[in-house]
Amino acid sequence: MKLSDAIFGALLLALGIAVLWVVRSYPQIPGQQVGPALFPGIIATALCICGAILLVKGWRARGATGWVKVGDWARSPRHVLALCVVIGSVVFYILAADRLGFVLTSTLLLTALMWSLRVPAGRSLLIAVIATLLIHAAFYKLLRVPLPWGVLTPYAW
Repeated sequence: MKLSDAIFGALLLALGIAVLWVVRSYPQIPGQQVGPALFPGIIATALCICGAILLVKGWRARGATGWVKVGDWARSPRHVLALCVVIGSVVFYILAADRLGFVLTSTLLLTALMWSLRVPAGRSLLIAVIATLLIHAAFYKLLRVPLPWGVLTPYAW
């Protein structure tokens, strides 16, 4: 799927304007020419300029391609199912991670994602378990990110 440059331009322009609106309330540092709003303001200005350029470019080209161009994959039931599984996985993780815990939720999600991509069930489960344990070790032990344990709280290590 391809969205028109005008859509992304409008989003960038809106983001730049929002950032400029917020940074104007940043406090000034007494005796300093520059304050905490300088660099976010510069980046927001650049976002506004780039957004305006994309908006104009996309507006001029809208007749040739339209606002949204759907790719061939959108006609494939397999690819649409995979997209739905990805979006459903994100929603499921948000709703279930605290109750089930990271390990169980991630294992279920990775298995479902690989199944939707036609990986055999046994291989999907094995890869999901190994990947989940590696990701958990990396985040929980090395990076010290507190991941939810959920129903496995009594077995937390």
